[in-house]
Formats: sequence, C-alpha cells, structure tokens
Amino acid sequence: MAPRHTPTIRQRRFGAELRRLRDSIGMSAPVAAERLGVDRTMISNIESGRFGISEERLRRLASIYECDDDGLIDALASMTGGRARGWWDEYRGKIPPDFLDVAELEHHATSLRTLQTAHIPGLFQTEEHARALFDLFVPALPRLEVELRVAHRLARHGVVAVDPGVPYVGLVYEAALHLRIGGRQVAKAQLHHLLEESERPNVTLLVIPLAAEGFPMAGDSLMYATAASPHLDTVEVDSAVGAVFFDSPTQLSNFRRRLDLVERVALNPEESRNRILEIAGDL
Repeated sequence: MAPRHTPTIRQRRFGAELRRLRDSIGMSAPVAAERLGVDRTMISNIESGRFGISEERLRRLASIYECDDDGLIDALASMTGGRARGWWDEYRGKIPPDFLDVAELEHHATSLRTLQTAHIPGLFQTEEHARALFDLFVPALPRLEVELRVAHRLARHGVVAVDPGVPYVGLVYEAALHLRIGGRQVAKAQLHHLLEESERPNVTLLVIPLAAEGFPMAGDSLMYATAASPHLDTVEVDSAVGAVFFDSPTQLSNFRRRLDLVERVALNPEESRNRILEIAGDL
C-alpha cells in the first residue's frame, strides 16, 4: 500500500494498539517484520499509521504477538483495508485536521461521554451560536473558514440524530450556560435547542451546578470515545494548540474515573433540564 502522508486519528490509533501488542511480549520491530515476512521498516510504518495492512496480515500479527483477545482482534480487523471516505473528508485541507479527527472518532464510537466547562457541547450548538463563537477568534478567521467550520460542526450532530443515535452523556458546567454568545436571543435559542436535544432517548445531559464544591478536570473540555473493544477507546482533550489525544490503558482508566467523579456532583437529568430552563427564562 502507498504510504499516507497525514494518517487520521483512527489510523494512528490502529497502529498504536499494534505497537502495544508487540511491546507486551518484548518483541522488536525487526523480529516482528521477519516473522511476518515483510520489509523490516514496514512494522514501524504500520505502527505510525503511515501504512495500511490487510485483515489477513492483521490476524497473522495478532498470532505472532500471542494475542488471544478475540474481541480486540475483530475490532482491529474492522479497521483494516482501504479507508472509506467519511463525510468529514469533504473538509480536508479547508479546516484544522483535528476537527476532522474528532468527527471521525465520533462516527466510529459505540458511545460518547463529554465534559464541557466553558462551552455548549459542539454536537448541540446551533448555527448562530457556532458562528458567533468562531467570530470571537483573535486574529479573526477568514469568513469562508468560519462558514466551513460552522457547516462541519452542524454536520457532526448526525451521530446522535440518526436512528438509533450513538449513546451520549454530556456533562456541562453551569457557567457555560450563562454565557450570552451571540447576544441574548441567540443564547436563549441555544438553550431551548439544548433542552430539545436532551429529550432524545440516546442523549443524557447533566449540568454541573455552580454550587458544586469543585470537581476533577475543572476548566477542561474533553470527549471520551468508546470503541468496539475497550482497548481501542480514545480521549480527546481541547488545548490552546488544538486537540490532544490519549489512548494508553492507564490514561483511559484515569479519565473514566475522573468522569465518574464529575457525574457524582452533577444534577440528575430532570434537575439539569429544569436548571437550563431557569437560565433561559432569565434571558
């Protein structure tokens, strides 16, 4: 297969898991390549996401690495072969690549958990809210890029809106709900839209009240994307320089624990809807 110049997050995630399997038995890349019968550089290229691999070779590698987790092997097998283009590929080269990585993660996730402490969850932002948000960038974004980012953000909503939509749990700090992004009318419409979305059977929105006496990851925005095998879960954290991705078993376990702790201080779904309604009523 021809090398990829810019592997996607899914391709990098596939390679990272293969490297973990190889490291778990203390095998070097050259030895793995010899056992597989390929050039010695191919293993490192596969693990970096630069080269693809067939399902047959993937299953041979799993055997070489003494992996007996059928669920993980099947999940990895589903990631082999040629990559089907996703709707987000339409935006490649037009908006930041980590925007596309987030959309790809959401598309393939079996469930999603998010934490937002400063913004409305991206999956539920209205067109007017998203546009007003991107207009706040300094220096200002070109108008075309603003419109492309808005269109991409709206398209992401499909993962929860299709039938059946991906199960989603969103934790939102109350302070984010009080921000009047775009003015009072835009903010009010955004909150009512959030209430409508919370009625979906696959969507659970939980508000972290201002009265909460602290909680883990206060100030962070992140997404935990659950995969077909828990070994392939991925966490995306927003940062000043773009999205940062985490996938080591220890990191994933810690993020799950932190999100569980945040949920304990959040209002229940009914109380959360009532709080959103109160805030909207005050606008």
